[in-house]
Amino acid sequence: MNKLNYLQSIKSIRDSLTADRRENFDLHFGARERDPAISLTFSLYFGLFGVDRFYIGNIVLGILKLITLGGLFIWIIVDWFLIMDATRDANVAIANEVKKMVG
Repeated sequence: MNKLNYLQSIKSIRDSLTADRRENFDLHFGARERDPAISLTFSLYFGLFGVDRFYIGNIVLGILKLITLGGLFIWIIVDWFLIMDATRDANVAIANEVKKMVG
């Protein structure tokens, strides 16, 4: 998911709430949101250990990445290109969870 689609998705989820619940959504989502740049940094420096996948909540993939040493280094390189989009996808899922909780 590119950045524009990501921002449109988050805005759409937020705008579907009533005005009095949006502030509560902002607080909860802001506390749980993951930064794609940080996940890329984790991928670059600690991708061998699956820290990037643990950070975005993909525990199973993080464990697999840890056990296989980053898929014998191939998975590490692939994640350098995919981790930011995976983080945005995880954030949209978080936004939907927060919407259910707040709404």
